[in-house]
Amino acid sequence: QVQLVESGGGLVQAGGSLRLSCAASGRTFSNYAMGWFRQPPGKGRESVAAITWSGGSTYYANSVKDRFTISRDNAGNTVYLQMNSLKPEDTAVYYCAVRAGGISTTSWSYPYWGQGTQVTVSS
Repeated sequence: QVQLVESGGGLVQAGGSLRLSCAASGRTFSNYAMGWFRQPPGKGRESVAAITWSGGSTYYANSVKDRFTISRDNAGNTVYLQMNSLKPEDTAVYYCAVRAGGISTTSWSYPYWGQGTQVTVSS
């Protein structure tokens, strides 16, 4: 049974930083891409960033490019999202997800999801 556990969310002032972590367990995740999505209050879920198993390829939404950095550990089972220069519009529940194969920005293509972690950025 695949399990994803996110941590690191919280309340931060605009301009501050947070680092989210997502620990994956339950199988070997070689050749699995990992992604971060977020769901702002009253809105749909959107792709934020994604990374291949090797870490050689990454994707960032335009809204977070140059502020957020996605990475994963050598074993490939933990993915991180370093979020700098946070803005109030970054406020959302952040989810990590895992899929076999390459990067995808569509939520329906990820079969495994974490429970989400709240990020709140105050102005």
